[in-house]
Amino acid sequence: MQFKNAWVLLFIPVVFIMFFFFNKMRSPRGIRFSSLELLDGFKPNIRVACAKNLIYMRALVIAFFLIAMARPRTPLEEAKIEREGIDIVLAIDASGSMLAEDFEIGGKRLNRLDAVKNVVNEFINMRKSDRIGMVAFASQAYTVCPLTLDYDWLLENLKRVKIGAIEDGTAIGSAIGSSLNRLKDTESKSKIIILLTDGINNTGTISPATASQAARSLGVKIYTIGAGTKGLASYPMMDAWGRTFYRNIKIEIDEETLKDIARETGGRYFRATDAESLRNIYQEIDRMETTPVEEEGYQEYRELFWIFLLIGLMLLMAEIVLSNTVLRVLP
Repeated sequence: MQFKNAWVLLFIPVVFIMFFFFNKMRSPRGIRFSSLELLDGFKPNIRVACAKNLIYMRALVIAFFLIAMARPRTPLEEAKIEREGIDIVLAIDASGSMLAEDFEIGGKRLNRLDAVKNVVNEFINMRKSDRIGMVAFASQAYTVCPLTLDYDWLLENLKRVKIGAIEDGTAIGSAIGSSLNRLKDTESKSKIIILLTDGINNTGTISPATASQAARSLGVKIYTIGAGTKGLASYPMMDAWGRTFYRNIKIEIDEETLKDIARETGGRYFRATDAESLRNIYQEIDRMETTPVEEEGYQEYRELFWIFLLIGLMLLMAEIVLSNTVLRVLP
């Protein structure tokens, strides 16, 4: 509960102080008798004490009236507040090289894609009021989820990103182009792409340089992430009997191209060599891309002043009735 005119409440202690001194200073009521011997042994009872202090009920009435004047109210749950966030597209590499198992989370070894999905899940849960979409790519790029505020639905779609769903390859330019198609017609003031890959652009109908120039012209900032250990990575392979074995292979990342994309669009390039550094990268991007909040709606309130006004009136009626009946003082 909050008060629109909270300053009115400052008068409440003043009222009680004034009534206290008034009660002390007023002349005691009574009837003149020649002798008080007949009243020896009599002591004031509760009724007499209440009659003498009935004036404080009037002070309480005024206090409730002051609370009503302060306009107590509570916000309604359905208050209409609109917030403008950032439009973000997560472009995730789903090529065969993402099967390399050089990441570890919670003591368990994971391939690069599963580690990325785990960290992206955390990143999505950190965002508020941002529309987030998702693009996956290998030899081609496809939209996993359009821009949405429904993060639960987005996370369900993240589970569908799998290696081998489309022909193998790494089409970085196509991934940027597909992400731009999600962003080009939106009215958000801030638009970003977070592109993660572990390879070299080797296919696709658009080059990374052309795609990054298009992003710059549309005012879209691109953060690029190169995922994978430097050197050899453990890669699962199948023998003639269908059994899985691992071989250490070197997977190249075109860091210069990723740096150029980020530089061209005003973003940054990061290198993630393990799960912790990957998590730190997404957390850093989260801090860098804070959500601008604009309140365009209005706040509705439920007025509560009538409750205190009603209580005050009931107390006033009770005080009038008591002062003229059971607590009546003569003369």
